Amino acid sequence: MDTALIVVLILVVALGLLVSGMESRLRRMDRRLTAIDRRLDLIIDHLGARPGDDSHEPAFPQVAALLRDGKKIHAIKAYREITGADLREAKQAVERMAEWR
Repeated sequence: MDTALIVVLILVVALGLLVSGMESRLRRMDRRLTAIDRRLDLIIDHLGARPGDDSHEPAFPQVAALLRDGKKIHAIKAYREITGADLREAKQAVERMAEWR
């Protein structure tokens, strides 16, 4: 009976250490994600890629200007250069912007 109690206590302590280690890793990951989120916000603001809350104007003025001039292919190219999106994503995004107009 004493051996079983010791084994249970060891398991409880081991489980506590495991949970504590996981909590520590989760806190570190949360801090890293917060820092990454701040950096992304800075990048989005720098690119002017944050859409306005009160309008449906596109977030990319250069792309919007090309669309107004009827240069859809150039708008897609500009969108790709700004965002690094692939061709399909850029085409879909520019088409959505064209619908806003």
